[in-house]
Order: sequence, then structure tokens, then C-alpha cells
Amino acid sequence: MEPELEPDMSRTFPIAIGADDAGTAMKDAMAAYLAEHGHSVTDLSADATEDYPDVAERVARSVASGEHERAVLICGTGIGMAIAANKVPGIRAAQIPDSYSAERARKSNDAQIACFGSRTMGVEAALVCLRHWLDSDFAGGRSAPKVEKIKQVESRNLRAA
Repeated sequence: MEPELEPDMSRTFPIAIGADDAGTAMKDAMAAYLAEHGHSVTDLSADATEDYPDVAERVARSVASGEHERAVLICGTGIGMAIAANKVPGIRAAQIPDSYSAERARKSNDAQIACFGSRTMGVEAALVCLRHWLDSDFAGGRSAPKVEKIKQVESRNLRAA
């Protein structure tokens, strides 16, 4: 069992959240947790005519524009949301399967978007991962040049498209 991490209540920021139909229950639990801990939460979830790529793009654009500092996306596995969100320039979205990955997504990769799978983990496990992701910051150091290279790869491929 993961050790309980006490949330850092002094650090709050605007967070977008979005889910497709598979992720609605987990999204509701995460939105409630975020709001309870002082974060400003904007739900950008799918309507009946949309699929996860629509939600992922909308949420990722809200982060890329600076409207939201971070975001959370939920679908069946978290994989499709991460793939779609990463198509928006400037976004680093990570599928989060465990608390160590949640920390590393922030500390090593400066991921602004955490993606969760409602069919691959339970709500309680997802909330533990969410806490770890929220309370982690980009460490810079040896990771900074690697994140810069990610940005350069993105830039080269945007020009080539």
C-alpha cells in the first residue's frame, strides 16, 4: 500500500479536468478532491456527441493558452487521452499508472497534464497518484536539457508538417 501523502494546501492553481463517458465517475471523484483542496476546477468533459480526442484537445488547449496551469484527463486507460493531448503544441501529457510515475511525470518531464485510466485503476489509487502529481514540481537539473530537447523535437516536426 502507498504511504499517505498529505496534500500541500498552500499550493493551489487553476486545473482543467475532462473525461469521456468511461471516465465520468473517476472524474467526479477527482474534481471533488481538487475542489476540497482549494483548486479552481473547470470541467471540460465530453458531451453526448464527443469522444476522448475532442476532450483531450479542448483541455490541452486550455493549458497551452495559459488559462489553466495543469489538467487531468480520464478515459478507459488514460492512453488515448495522453496521445491526443500530446498533439497540441507545447503540451506534455503523461499516462499515470502509479505514484512513482506521477512524481516523475512532473519532476523529470514537467508534464502539465496527468491522464488516468478508469478501467485500469480504482478511484482511491488514482487519488493517491493525483496527490503525488499535484505536490511534485519540475526538478530541472539533469532533466532540463531533456525537456528542452522534447520541445526542439516538437518544433522541428511542426515546421515539417
